[in-house]
Amino acid sequence: MHLFMTLVSSHSYFQLLSCPLSCPRLSPTWKVSEWALRAVASDRLRRLAQPRLHAAGWQPEPPQPNSLNRLTQTAATTTRICQLAQPKRRQLLEGCGPKTKAVTMTHRPCKASAHIELLATPKLHHPKFEGERSVCWSVSRAARNSVASERLLELSVPKERNALFEGYDPYVVTQAARSASPSPRIRRLCLPLPRKCCTNPDG
Repeated sequence: MHLFMTLVSSHSYFQLLSCPLSCPRLSPTWKVSEWALRAVASDRLRRLAQPRLHAAGWQPEPPQPNSLNRLTQTAATTTRICQLAQPKRRQLLEGCGPKTKAVTMTHRPCKASAHIELLATPKLHHPKFEGERSVCWSVSRAARNSVASERLLELSVPKERNALFEGYDPYVVTQAARSASPSPRIRRLCLPLPRKCCTNPDG
């Protein structure tokens, strides 16, 4: 019977997947097809349908005691058990976080040493400290009457460069770069490191 229900359920599941979303079933029960009724389970399916066995060390749960014996019912707690049943007295915590320190009930006020008070004194500003500059300030007469030189005017003009579609080629190497010769320092820096050079034993 268990095998038959497995076959029927699997076939019904595939029918549910093949059914379009526009025609959902109106009832949880439906007619089993003739193909599902005549299906024969394979050996693999028969092995999978077998119930799973318990593990080697599995033991059933022990039965719960229905009634307590007379000694348990008439037992009386000792003074030690009553003492252990009392809740612990926890110390009060000041503040929160991992850096909290326990404060006992008999907390005594303490006085800081002279060195601690010296370190707690705020630092003074430097004698030449002027503070932040105001947003608005007066412009000097020399700055207002200054005249830019021809060199300064030449440097302030932006460079005229044609766009890419106008024929500008950013990869053109200048004549000065073509005729440049490296210095002895650059030649030494271009040499590979001796520890990374592998010598060929054949050559």
